Amino acid sequence: MEIRPVRYDHPDALRLDGEVQQEYARRYGGDGDVTPLAPEMFLPPYGLYLIAYEDGQPLATGGWRVQDDPTSGYAAGDAEIKRMFVVPTARGRGLARRILAALEADARAAGRIRMVLETGTAQPEALALYASSGYALVEKFGYYRTYESSRCMAKPLVGDA
Repeated sequence: MEIRPVRYDHPDALRLDGEVQQEYARRYGGDGDVTPLAPEMFLPPYGLYLIAYEDGQPLATGGWRVQDDPTSGYAAGDAEIKRMFVVPTARGRGLARRILAALEADARAAGRIRMVLETGTAQPEALALYASSGYALVEKFGYYRTYESSRCMAKPLVGDA
């Protein structure tokens, strides 16, 4: 297993993004997650995008980006997790937890002080992963902050983290 940084517009990233969008559409209806994202948002030192590979096959993905716009509910020093996804055949192997830990370490090294994320009630396994990794529910922020099914979570990256 190898976790590599890639651009968000890398062909493997685009393929996995298409798969996660189908998953979101299946779970929530509609067109998936329409949060505006661009490859530049994930370029160091303002973010990072990772893919876990095994035998050359991309199995899991996740990224973080600087997100500290107070008008959308973020705070100075926030890093936001985006596009955490593990292909169905690789679930249950700890890949999401490994990517999450790598993203947290990178955001911390980039000077970010809090990791935030938005998930939803139709993703109980994501809620469980984040809760078991030290994330707690916080006031809603971001694109989906007005949606009933939205759940926002945060974890400090400094201090007692």
